[in-house]
Amino acid sequence: MSEALLERLRQINIDDKVGILKKPSDADVLAEWKRSGVRFAASSARFEGVYDSAVRKLLDCIVPTGGVGGSEQVSQAVTGKGSDISGTARKPILHEGGIYLGCWLESTGSINAELLSRFIPSVSEASFESFADFQREDGQLPYKITEHGAAYRQIQMVTPLARSVWNHYLLNGRNQQFLRKMYSAMKRFDEWLVAYRNTRGSGCVEAFCTFDTGHDLSPRFWHVPDTPHGDDARYCNPDSPILPFLAPDLTANVYCQRLYLHRMAEELGETGIDWKAKAEESLNSLFNYCYDEQDGFFYDLDRNDEWVKVQSDVLLRVMACEVGDRDFFDKTLRRYLLNTSKFFAKYPFTSMSMDDPRFDPFSSYNSWGGASNFLSLIRTPHAFEHHGRYVELTWVIFPILSAFLSVERFAQCLSPWTGKEGYTETYSPAILCLLDYVERLSGILPTPEGQLWFTGLVPYTMDHGEEVANETAYSRTIEGNEFELVNTREQVVVYRNGEKYLQFPSGIRVVTDRQGCLESIVGMSVRTVEGELRYEGKVYSITIKGNEIQQFDLGEFTSVSDPGVIAPTYR
Repeated sequence: MSEALLERLRQINIDDKVGILKKPSDADVLAEWKRSGVRFAASSARFEGVYDSAVRKLLDCIVPTGGVGGSEQVSQAVTGKGSDISGTARKPILHEGGIYLGCWLESTGSINAELLSRFIPSVSEASFESFADFQREDGQLPYKITEHGAAYRQIQMVTPLARSVWNHYLLNGRNQQFLRKMYSAMKRFDEWLVAYRNTRGSGCVEAFCTFDTGHDLSPRFWHVPDTPHGDDARYCNPDSPILPFLAPDLTANVYCQRLYLHRMAEELGETGIDWKAKAEESLNSLFNYCYDEQDGFFYDLDRNDEWVKVQSDVLLRVMACEVGDRDFFDKTLRRYLLNTSKFFAKYPFTSMSMDDPRFDPFSSYNSWGGASNFLSLIRTPHAFEHHGRYVELTWVIFPILSAFLSVERFAQCLSPWTGKEGYTETYSPAILCLLDYVERLSGILPTPEGQLWFTGLVPYTMDHGEEVANETAYSRTIEGNEFELVNTREQVVVYRNGEKYLQFPSGIRVVTDRQGCLESIVGMSVRTVEGELRYEGKVYSITIKGNEIQQFDLGEFTSVSDPGVIAPTYR
């Protein structure tokens, strides 16, 4: 079957898979996808069909967007300095999709664009730049950009924009003009946040409303207005008995943002701002005001210095902002993220702890009160991989890919009990989740650090004994070299420019440079993997444990990290 699957992979015609294009801009976008060389084939025609549908629907989420004027609160003082806003209006950018007609800073303009950068980088770059193009004179970035222009009513930040921009920059040729433009915009926005979102002098970033964190219908914000006072992001309702909140996710966002602004400043030769010191100030404020050591959890602190004791996906958001070391992250895994009475539902991760009486599992409406949201799912890998928790991440990927087998609409959220898709459709975070999870589990993933990950796992049969895909094949073109990977449950074979050059047992990840030269291997299963690795005509016996990393040098593998595996918990 594997040889037939490889042949079928090679014969895939992307134009035929996508079908008739719906708008003029689709042709150039699809051409860029094809230049990535990404193709996917599976032993299950049903699962392959879902993947093909995701690629088709992704085009529907990429739309020429911009202009001036608009609903809500639109800029009357956009700088446009060094920017061609009319040009921005003509460029396709990524939309959230479904009922969300525009590009949101918390998601589409950050984590979504960061994932898309591996497939269609020009759209990611245009999406990032659109926020700089529509920055106000006072430094505020828009929270969304639609066909009507930019809106500024709230801040709505989750994934740090600077991290997404930096990873795009490293992955796609180090365009310093782009980096300088984004660095300047984010530096000014940092100043705006200090000026308007630190009214209590804590050093934390304050939430003035529900929409500041995009936590619609979350009990975290019960008795809090959805929007800021007077629809102005600079002001908080003065009559609220509990606002403003010192918000852990917003504060962690700025902490991580400043870490990456430090990298950018060094890259650009900028001096005068000690971003590391500023990041440390944010981190100290986060732990001083928002961390409950007894619970091991981050909470909002209200105006009465009372913690808002709602355990939500704020924890995962903070972890995705690189807060804490591996030991700290491991404790959150045991106590919360891999706990089946907390967030580790059958289809993880829930947006509220399941043992909270306010938990609402329904996914038929836009809710962060319980349902598993795809935005959480695409933010998850960075939190896990930053701490070397590769095996544990697969326990999230397996059930979600199993749920995708029945997907028809690409909704915003899933039922944590059944995996059935819920609210809205053609939602780009769901589409990108599938593309990302397939590549992360069974494909060829280029990293910002200049590596390629060839991962030897296939989706596992989780639901009702239905096969997701027992064998898969994946291809990518990197710097003129065409790589192909064929996965079975027993072994993995990698081809470079049509020639077999790498073979290894399933259950591990092989890491190479961008030319395919072997650098290391990673244990991707809870079991110890033993077998033979064949590389450029030589055979190496390997034994590797879960999450262990072994460096390859001078023909030998040497263990450089062996943190073990964190098992799920139940109470």
